[in-house]
Amino acid sequence: MKVCEIFTSIQGESSYAGLPCVFVRLTGCNLRCAYCDTTYAYEEGIEMSEDEITKSADSYGINLVEITGGEPLMQKDTFLLMEKLLNSGFTVLLETNGSENIRDVDKRAIIIMDIKTPKSGMFDKMDLKNLKHLRIHDEVKFVVMDREDYEWIKEFIEDYALIDKCKILLSPAYGILSPESLSQWIIEDRLSVRLNIQLHKYIYGPDKRGV
Repeated sequence: MKVCEIFTSIQGESSYAGLPCVFVRLTGCNLRCAYCDTTYAYEEGIEMSEDEITKSADSYGINLVEITGGEPLMQKDTFLLMEKLLNSGFTVLLETNGSENIRDVDKRAIIIMDIKTPKSGMFDKMDLKNLKHLRIHDEVKFVVMDREDYEWIKEFIEDYALIDKCKILLSPAYGILSPESLSQWIIEDRLSVRLNIQLHKYIYGPDKRGV
């Protein structure tokens, strides 16, 4: 497998935000979102086996592991990697961009799946069949760029009855939409979602890698 980086940090997103976490960032992405903050993962990386990755993750002494990218499901061996990590006793989070099929993801893993909005420029790449494979412990994330995005997301949540399917995260696009504005909209609408503010960027700054 091609691995961009493995590092420890505070989990900055999802309902696991604030917890120490090992991040396994895999190389390669099939999307080019307008707000992408990990463009270095498009190409950078070294080859590692699943056993080498699992051993590296184990060396940190942290039970929570997130597999991210790029888009990790572009590499077929990601499924085996998740199985090995789960069998080793890790809690495994999979962050995926919503364009690759999640049907065969190990049911013990927690999926954090993006739904790209029209403003991202990538909505037409979404595999909406993935919505039927979500479980109640999985999470769907929307990155919100402006009020138009937010209104679109509200309709999407209602149209696909997402509140009954999984947890929902709304993240303001860093440096584009203020967390205060998004928070106010959520409160005004009594929307049953979690504000997702990329905690790591506020701790370490937006440009620091490997944290």
